[in-house]
Amino acid sequence: MAITAAELLEDFSLEMTGKDVAGLREAAADLPPGTRMNVTFLGNEDLAMRVTAARAVLDSGLVPVPHISARRIASQAMLEEFLSALQAEGASENVFSVGGDPHTPEGPYDGALDVIKTGLLQQYGVKHVSIAGYPEGHPDIKEDALWAALEGKFAVLSEQGLPGTILTQFSFDVDPVVDWIEGVRSRGVDLPIRIGVPGPAGIKRLITFASRFGVASSAGIAKKYGFSLTNLLGTAGPDRFISDLAARLTPEQHGVVRLHFYTFGGVPATAIWVRDYRKRLAAGH
Repeated sequence: MAITAAELLEDFSLEMTGKDVAGLREAAADLPPGTRMNVTFLGNEDLAMRVTAARAVLDSGLVPVPHISARRIASQAMLEEFLSALQAEGASENVFSVGGDPHTPEGPYDGALDVIKTGLLQQYGVKHVSIAGYPEGHPDIKEDALWAALEGKFAVLSEQGLPGTILTQFSFDVDPVVDWIEGVRSRGVDLPIRIGVPGPAGIKRLITFASRFGVASSAGIAKKYGFSLTNLLGTAGPDRFISDLAARLTPEQHGVVRLHFYTFGGVPATAIWVRDYRKRLAAGH
């Protein structure tokens, strides 16, 4: 039996940058206590900004999930400094280990698996590790390499006794997402999956991010999602995507699947949209 959109929205998570602290504080009242908030590791942010953001998440009654961008870590000392600073703030229990953008690593870690293999995460209080998934592939990584990396990370987390979650890139098209989830399960990977969804944002902005991350956005896909590529002036939310995805998923076949919102239109706008959408679902609309 298919799950409902309301079930898919249980225990959702969101994303913020180090510069979104003011927006986080504005949004906190519209988010359920304990909501997981991922904190990015961007090249134009520094350690202090990332740690301050993680602390602000905690202070807002939410759960920080700091990103560790492997290729941006210049040394083991830098990794330990970051983990130590997070631990000092009580913000190191949940992390997202990801390769990151640079083509050439800035230090000894070529990808997320290298960071996980160090064993340092547990030493600094990490109890749960999120890893990346790419339902539509990655513009710079071949498909077989992506699958090998996912299986490798799952194996090492299992060996280390660390619980994990797969967090995916966003998509506008349910079809490849469902196919990918089934591919994950067919490989014996039983981690919970958080499917990336764009929060409400301007259509032009969504298309820009889609292009940057290799996400398909043809006219047909845009129409399925609920916007037109010939009119970029409006905004679009993921209502249709969520309802279509829920209708395709069953717990027996697809396991635990939840949602992760990329806040391209801002943290407050996404928080309000999710709050109102859940109310509409509860009212049967």
